[in-house]
Amino acid sequence: MPNTKHHWLKTLDESRKPAYLAIPDLIADDLASGRLRSGDRLPGMRELADALFLNYTTISRAYAEARKRGLLDTRAGSGTFVKGIARAIVSESAAVEMSMNMPPEPFELAGRLRESASELLREADPYQLLRYQDFGGTAADRAAGRNWLSGMTPGRNEDTVLVCPGIHSALVALVSQLARPGETICLDSLAYPGIKAICSQLGVRLQAIARDDEGPLPHAFEALCKTAAPRAFYCNPTIQNPSTLTLSTYRRQALAEVALRHNVPIIEDDAYGLLPGKAPTSIASLAPELTYYVTGFSKTFGAGLRVAYLSGPTARKTQRMTSALRATSVMASPFTVRLATRWIEDGTAKQMLDAIRTEANARQAIAASELAKFSFMANPDGFHLWLTCPPDTNLSVSELAIMLREKNVAAVAGAAFSTDGDPPDAIRLCLGGPQSREGCREGIRRVAEMIEDPHHLHEPMM
Repeated sequence: MPNTKHHWLKTLDESRKPAYLAIPDLIADDLASGRLRSGDRLPGMRELADALFLNYTTISRAYAEARKRGLLDTRAGSGTFVKGIARAIVSESAAVEMSMNMPPEPFELAGRLRESASELLREADPYQLLRYQDFGGTAADRAAGRNWLSGMTPGRNEDTVLVCPGIHSALVALVSQLARPGETICLDSLAYPGIKAICSQLGVRLQAIARDDEGPLPHAFEALCKTAAPRAFYCNPTIQNPSTLTLSTYRRQALAEVALRHNVPIIEDDAYGLLPGKAPTSIASLAPELTYYVTGFSKTFGAGLRVAYLSGPTARKTQRMTSALRATSVMASPFTVRLATRWIEDGTAKQMLDAIRTEANARQAIAASELAKFSFMANPDGFHLWLTCPPDTNLSVSELAIMLREKNVAAVAGAAFSTDGDPPDAIRLCLGGPQSREGCREGIRRVAEMIEDPHHLHEPMM
C-alpha cells in the first residue's frame, strides 16, 4: 500500500466517481500496470479508510464492489487478497472452463511462492540448473520425495523412488515396461483418459473390470486374471477421475489379494491421494511387493509443477523403469524439481495442500447448493464432480456437452472415461483452476439451468 497510497489519493481527489466505485477501478488499473499483482494482500478496511481519509462504510462498499467484479478475495482470518483481472466473475457470454481438472489456486500463498522461487534463483548456481542431472533425481530430491510419500508407502526408502517429469511420464514408463504390444492391462470401466491414450499409443490392450457402487469388483478382476492374463492392474483409488469414488479399505484389500494370488503388478495412480484430510490406506501398503505407487504435484499444488514420484516395490524393480523414463523424457526439469524439494522441506507444499483442500471444500459446498435437485457424486476434498444427466431431459450426454459449449461452458462427457464401450449418462465438471468461487458458482448455475430447460440452450445470446 505505501507504493500506491499517493497515487490513489491523487486519483480519488480528481475522480468524479463515488469513491466506492473509483477504488475498484484503481485496483484494476494497478493490476494492469503491475503496481499490484495477483495474490497481494490489501490493507484491512479500517486501515485503508484511515490511509485514504475515507469512512469505513465507503471502503466496505468499495471492497464489496471489487469482489463483485472478481478482483478481490476475502478469507476469514487471513485478509483480503488481489485476485486479478483474469479471475473476474464471468459474464453470460464469458467462457467457463470446467473441463480441465486443475486444483484451485490459493491467492493468499502467491506471495510466498514468488519469494521462495526468487530465493532459489539467488542461491543456486544457474548453470547447475541448466545441466544434465542425475537420472531420477539427486539423493536430496529422492529423499524429499520419499518424505512426501512416507504415509502412503511405509517401509520404502529413497532407493525405491524416482523423480519424474509428471505423473503421465511415469505412467508411460510403467506401461511400456510391464506390457508389450498386444498384451493386456486391466482397469476400472471408468478411467483417466490419459491411461487410455498411453495404452493406445503403445499398442497395449485395455480390459475393463465390471464395477459396482464401491468400485471394480474383485470377482470380476479374478475372472480376468484367469482368462486374459493381464500384465498389470491400473487403479486410481482415491477421489477417482472421473467418478470421485474413493475405494474402501475393504475393497482395496480384496483387489490386492486377487493381484497377489495371480502375481499381477499393480499401478496405483494416486494423483489425488493426499487431498483427503485423512489419507486412506494405500494399495502399496497392502501389496508392497507388487505395487508401483505414483503421485505428484499436478493435483495437489498446480498442473504446471511437472514433478512426480514413482515408488517401485524394490530398488531393483524401480531401476528397471529408468531406461523407459530416459527414452521418453530424458529427465525432469532441474529447476522445477529443486522448487518441489524446497517446498517439501520448508513446509510450503503442506501449506499449499491444506489451502487447496480448504478451497475445494468451499467449492463443493457451492456445487451441493446449486445442484441440489440433481444426482451427482463428489468428494468434499476434491475439485471435480460427476453429474448424472436426468433421464427426463431427452438429451444424450454428448448433446448436453455440445450445448454447454455453445453457452461457453466446457465440460467432459462420460464417453471420454469409458473403457468398456458403455459410457454412463454423466458429465465431469471441474471446480478448480484460476476461476474464482463466483465464477465457479456461475458455471454450475449455467449447467443446472441448461439441464432444467434444454430449449434455453438454443436461444440467441444477447
